[in-house]
Amino acid sequence: MVYTKPHHEKKVTVNLKLAGIESFLPCVKKLRVWSDRRKFAEEPLFPSYVFVNLNDLQSYYMSLDIGGILHYVREGEQIATVDETIINNLRRLVLDYRKDIEVTTETISSGKKLVIKDGPFTGFRCEVIQHRGKEKILVRIKLLQRNVLLDVPSEYLMPLSVMNYC
Repeated sequence: MVYTKPHHEKKVTVNLKLAGIESFLPCVKKLRVWSDRRKFAEEPLFPSYVFVNLNDLQSYYMSLDIGGILHYVREGEQIATVDETIINNLRRLVLDYRKDIEVTTETISSGKKLVIKDGPFTGFRCEVIQHRGKEKILVRIKLLQRNVLLDVPSEYLMPLSVMNYC
């Protein structure tokens, strides 16, 4: 994962692709309001962060030359990695729920562990919490200290124990 200059995420993603380096920039549609108009605009889910998949050392050095990248996010001496299942879940979330995703830095206590039984995430295990009076699915991104929340109909959920018996 790289940390970019403010508002350079899309440009960095394009330049990484041109360099042959796999990257992922989760974006959501947000309503922007100006004094004379309102418009939905695509904005990064995590401002100033782009997920990068480095295959080799050469890709690492090539990416350092791309304008807009400030540095790689690190955990101690190592470049930080995000679990592939979280990346895949984020890909599906932004494809299917582009307007209904909320990112928060609040500390959220553990919720009920359930399984999604219907809809685009059928079979996925999830954590369901109460947030602002609504049930929401929670995806924790510990590295960024962020939580991704989205609404899901309660009829799409079933207890994890039922899934274990199937």
